[in-house]
Amino acid sequence: MKNKNISIKGARQHNLKGIDVDIPRDQLVVMTGLSGSGKSSLAFDTIYAEGQRRYVESLSAYARQFLGQMEKPDVDSIEGLSPAIAIDQKTTSNNPRSTVSTITEIYDYLRLLYARAGTPYCPKHGVEISSQTVQEMVDRVMELPERSKIQVFAPIIHGRKGQHKKLLEDLGKEGFARVFVDGEIYDIEAVPELNKNQKHNIELVIDRLVVREGVEPRLGDSLQTALEKGEGNIVINVIDGEDLHFSENYACPICGFTVPEMEPRLFSFNAPYGACKECDGLGMKMAVNENLVIPDDGLSLEEGALVPWEPISSGYYPQLLKQTCEHFHIDMHTPFKELDKKERNLLLYGSKGEVVTYRFRQENGVERTRKMPFEGIVNNIERRYRESPSEYTREVMSRYMRETACPSCKGYRLSDEALAVKVDGRHISESVDQPVNDALTFFSDLTLSEQNRSIASPILKEINERLLFLRNVGLDYLTLNRRSGTLSGGEAQRIRLATQIGSRLSGVLYILDEPSIGLHQRDNERLINTLKDMRDLGNTLIVVEHDEDTMLASDYLIDIGPGAGEHGGEIMAAGTPEEVMHDDNSITGLYLSGKRQIPLPGDYRDIEPKRMIKVRGARENNLKNIDVDIPMGVLNLVTGVSGSGKSTLINEIVYKALHQDLYKSKQVPGEHDSIDISDQLEKIIDINQSPIGRTPRSNPATYTGVFDDIRDVFAQTNEAKVRGYQKGRFSFNVKGGRCEACRGDGIIKIEMHFLPDVFVPCEVCGGKRYNRETLEVKYKDKSISDILEMTVEEAFYFFENLPKIKRKIKTLVDVGLGYVRLGQPATTLSGGEAQRVKLASELHKRSNGRSLYILDEPTTGLHSEDIAKLIKVLQRLVDNGDTVIIIEHNLDVIKVADNIIDLGPEGGVGGGTIVVDGTIEDVIKEPASHTGHHLKKWLNRNHQEVNHGQ
Repeated sequence: MKNKNISIKGARQHNLKGIDVDIPRDQLVVMTGLSGSGKSSLAFDTIYAEGQRRYVESLSAYARQFLGQMEKPDVDSIEGLSPAIAIDQKTTSNNPRSTVSTITEIYDYLRLLYARAGTPYCPKHGVEISSQTVQEMVDRVMELPERSKIQVFAPIIHGRKGQHKKLLEDLGKEGFARVFVDGEIYDIEAVPELNKNQKHNIELVIDRLVVREGVEPRLGDSLQTALEKGEGNIVINVIDGEDLHFSENYACPICGFTVPEMEPRLFSFNAPYGACKECDGLGMKMAVNENLVIPDDGLSLEEGALVPWEPISSGYYPQLLKQTCEHFHIDMHTPFKELDKKERNLLLYGSKGEVVTYRFRQENGVERTRKMPFEGIVNNIERRYRESPSEYTREVMSRYMRETACPSCKGYRLSDEALAVKVDGRHISESVDQPVNDALTFFSDLTLSEQNRSIASPILKEINERLLFLRNVGLDYLTLNRRSGTLSGGEAQRIRLATQIGSRLSGVLYILDEPSIGLHQRDNERLINTLKDMRDLGNTLIVVEHDEDTMLASDYLIDIGPGAGEHGGEIMAAGTPEEVMHDDNSITGLYLSGKRQIPLPGDYRDIEPKRMIKVRGARENNLKNIDVDIPMGVLNLVTGVSGSGKSTLINEIVYKALHQDLYKSKQVPGEHDSIDISDQLEKIIDINQSPIGRTPRSNPATYTGVFDDIRDVFAQTNEAKVRGYQKGRFSFNVKGGRCEACRGDGIIKIEMHFLPDVFVPCEVCGGKRYNRETLEVKYKDKSISDILEMTVEEAFYFFENLPKIKRKIKTLVDVGLGYVRLGQPATTLSGGEAQRVKLASELHKRSNGRSLYILDEPTTGLHSEDIAKLIKVLQRLVDNGDTVIIIEHNLDVIKVADNIIDLGPEGGVGGGTIVVDGTIEDVIKEPASHTGHHLKKWLNRNHQEVNHGQ
């Protein structure tokens, strides 16, 4: 190939300092550096943006209008560029119809498999539904033992009420002599009078035969007659044997259940043809959750046991409840749980046809009565949610409802006809209702007929390949029907990675953003091998990554730095991992070589057995009814292989249960028996990676609250006092001080139709967000707009004489966000940056040691140097007496924890138990712990020894 390198000259995008770099093609290249150093600016905003732009520009103007184009990055030239595909961490889709199997196209192949090699069975009788010719029927009957006596029946009536006199008369006139009615044979003229209110089965006796050689012609004629009279269905009554059922339709010969033509669309839950009619293929329906209606059944009705009927403004609902209780003679002072079952069910579900007379007092004092059907609170909520035209009413009703499996399809999403088709005993929804590992076993060991095996062979090859790709990127614990909206960013990225491997493209430039996120060290090797496989196909891989194993396995390593933000944007080292390790200019190289390390704590904190969060009987998702004691006042770490149950235990049970207890929230925690806290908790803070705001108006300054204090400072300036400007004048969210041309956004979007939308600075304010008069007010020669353009680090020194502001900004510096601008839009922050902004906003608050902090993978996007800062911050929280629980795979964080809970031993159904719970020494000594194995190996490599001093 002419260009062996991707040659970049003069890259100045964002904080890049006009860098020149040659990236070898067809290699696994890792870009690393401190958070904010410019890795993503080079990989995504320069290389990918230019590759995508060039590809899109090659298309017609008509095609370009449907594609989101990217503006040209700030770079002099890029040579040797291939078509680029970016695989980032954005959640794949929040569409409830999108699942792991649909994203990976496994479901498309499954639909084809079931349409071509599936066998339909009657859901009621379990008999195979097949279309058979008369010849096939004759052959089957002739397989009976010779001299077998048989009767050929034509089903005429099945499970229908009536006396059917006219039908029997007509059959007699046609020359038929006998009928089989409700299990008895009668001469057609001697059938007793049938009860018209009972259901009857009537079968016409066509012929009586003995199976022997030469009977085939007569049997064929009789079967043909039976098919005509039985509308395609036949019953062969074998004397002293089991009946045989035949049909020339795709219908159950017993009850007539029919299956339409088996096409792939029959198995699609996204099309009306195959979707369950009750839930439209979603598999879920909104239903009232009784725990939300009656959160405390120890209360009486008078005390508000039924939350939706608690006293509200007008007192209308309490009056209805009171009169209902009078009508049914229910004591309002008895605790709800002590009411008898009939009374409880009556209040919740009503009584069919029961009418209650209610008294209403009008505004003029006249009392009126009104008869109303009584439906019960649960039915009332469901009806109003379903029928009310008011969005507000539906929103209020939804507070007491949660998604539950559709009662019609049992959550399987498909129609009865689609679920009737099976392959090796399973319908299509059962085949996706299993983890990747189990699915691999199932599809590898399918029992099929010879004909179906030849049909299914190429389909199964595609299915198994894709399942193997998912396993190789560490996702073997995911069930195939898992909704894509519930996947973490790392899981979604690895699914897209598996999909790309399946495409078998070559000559492509793939750019990945930290594919190791959320992956346990045990699964890293499989991921790295997958990346190497993609490289070996003839692709170039540029991976933005901090993981040590991935860096060491790369062909070429580029370290960007030396610092973050304005202090970054330079190439510090480039070469093989060994070359970078020997370059003392590279902070990454120093960590890789072990010359620089995050030290082990001198002393670990003692655990007080009396201060515990005690979780009992945790059994949500894959948790195996486990009991967990989480010590308070220490740094707790929950780890384990991907899918072992970490997030379920901490986020779904501990957080939601404690949040419900402290704040009376409507969140329903995962299934568990109890959760007890020995110490009093006043606050529970979940610091996750969700955005700090969904619009550009939210930024670190507004989220942490420091912008309020800064606006106070501006309002106190002499210029502001002279002009009469209040604090609100310096907000870009309200009229007054903001620029009205752009409404405080600073930018204006111009739609270009078939060209990409262009965002230009507002002509009136020049992108400064405020009007001229507001910008004339200055503090230390800086306007309010200048302050928002400052980096956190600059602002820290600028406000060093104002302790309140300095303290809040220092927390942003402490968590490693000194490079972020105070007014940087929330939409441009990564998940890891957003999480650290949240952490900073909590750090500056005064703590009394009664707070619980929960962090889910806080090292996402962090270099080892940034992790060192994060650990200091977390230790500071615990030193205040607070409790910290971290879900994490990073070994640097694991080694500093006072208490480690390792879940596993595997992911999915193979997880959900506690492998080891204790100190770092306990984890290392546990042979069943994957975490302990990798931790020990890693500590030995870095020559670090654990000394608990206990």
